[in-house]
Amino acid sequence: MGYEQDLQQICQEHSIGVISYSSLCSGFLSGKYRSEKDLSISLRGSSVKRYLNPRGLRIIEAIDQVAKTYNSTPTQVSLAWLIANPTITAPIVSATKVEQLNDIIKAVNIKLDQDAIDLLNQASSSNT
Repeated sequence: MGYEQDLQQICQEHSIGVISYSSLCSGFLSGKYRSEKDLSISLRGSSVKRYLNPRGLRIIEAIDQVAKTYNSTPTQVSLAWLIANPTITAPIVSATKVEQLNDIIKAVNIKLDQDAIDLLNQASSSNT
């Protein structure tokens, strides 16, 4: 959130590219963590707990909606959303399984329309 509120505008004004680290928020934006009971799914679960708040759940809900529209997955939509951001040069992601890698690779083929981007940006906004 600090980037979106404080730095994104500066980066855009000065044509500074950003490589986002932990682009899927330790797996949270993949949609596999939706409640505290899901935190035990993997070792990363403890670092995901901070996203289980109204804003995080609002973002996941919007990602799910866009994923359904695009017949894709939350991972693909999350990465496509980052790729569509003009200040993001490249999102850094990691995979621990081949299936995750295949999901990540498919994200580059999704071109979100402005309505989808607006929905995701609105969900991410701290003002709602």
